[in-house]
Amino acid sequence: MTTISHTPTDTPERADLRAAVAALGRGHRGDSDELWKEAGKLGYLGVNLPEEYGGGGGGIAELSIVLEELGAAGCPLLLLVVSPAICGTVIARFGTEEQKRRWLPGLADGSVRMAFGITEPDAGSNSHRITTTARRDGDDWVLTGRKVFITGVDTADATLIVGRTEDARTGKLKPCLFIVPRETPGFAYHHIPMELAADERQFELVLDEVRLPADALVGDEDAGLLQLFAGLNPERIMTAAFALGMARFALAKAVDYARTRQVWKEPIGAHQAIAHPLAQAHIEIELARLMTAKAAYLYDGGDDAAAGEAANMAKYAAAEAAVKAVDQSVHTLGGNGLSTEYGLARLITASRVARIAPVSREMILNFVSHQTLGLPKSY
Repeated sequence: MTTISHTPTDTPERADLRAAVAALGRGHRGDSDELWKEAGKLGYLGVNLPEEYGGGGGGIAELSIVLEELGAAGCPLLLLVVSPAICGTVIARFGTEEQKRRWLPGLADGSVRMAFGITEPDAGSNSHRITTTARRDGDDWVLTGRKVFITGVDTADATLIVGRTEDARTGKLKPCLFIVPRETPGFAYHHIPMELAADERQFELVLDEVRLPADALVGDEDAGLLQLFAGLNPERIMTAAFALGMARFALAKAVDYARTRQVWKEPIGAHQAIAHPLAQAHIEIELARLMTAKAAYLYDGGDDAAAGEAANMAKYAAAEAAVKAVDQSVHTLGGNGLSTEYGLARLITASRVARIAPVSREMILNFVSHQTLGLPKSY
């Protein structure tokens, strides 16, 4: 049983979107590729992208609704975090007119997919240690480096790569974003086996002297950090939506089971040892949903600084709520919670993804302690 629960920021249009996506998710019976195509056809994948390029003209608030409701129906599309949310947002905000015309219509209708490459083997959560570099060679750029845990590269038409270029004035390296089509010579990818039940696979990328034209650079070479965080804040908001959908799906399964499962005289949900943890999980999910709505509101309103704080908090809260909701739901079902029939056991691993990616909960606590509370850094 999946319930539709609105947030205070749901306008009538958003409420309609939520109901329509929930209905799509409930009726889904195929694989994720079929669902992706159907969602694209209905306009849900590009709901956040500009109307003049085939999008819905909404924002991250609308796109997060799409991912949350699909997750609550048990069929989340993880690539929504990447293709329209990160890549689409960055190109829409900072891309050239030619880049917008080339990429955004396909990202909006789902006919084009784009992966995002930032994480590196030796950098982890420290984006300042990124070693993928881009150097000029005439009018071209040449990229060299490695990336790991990059989602969906095998199905993506291109990958938005975070590299670093040398600042001619200071000699220091600064981040820049490049669109690398999948078939570009020197661009190779290798599957990373994961103990994770998801249709989207993870990859290691190797960029070996990848030559790109000048127009592969997205935006201004001197505005790298601004452009990078324009993509990372939506990534955190969408990760929160992913976690919330999963949490709602698991909790709905557990509540339905607790209402009907009878071992003694009453259904097990009548016992406080069962009921109270589920009630607590529901409360924590709703609190996280409010912070996620706040983060989307701030981001869509153009307040990047405030959105950064809220997006990190939302991601933290939603991840914690999801892990606890999944754990309690599995425990409520007992042995059935580990069975394939009920589909909860696979979420034990999946729920931890939001705690780890795209940034660990410890790094979020560092962010809040330093940026919000003004405490000194330990590193």
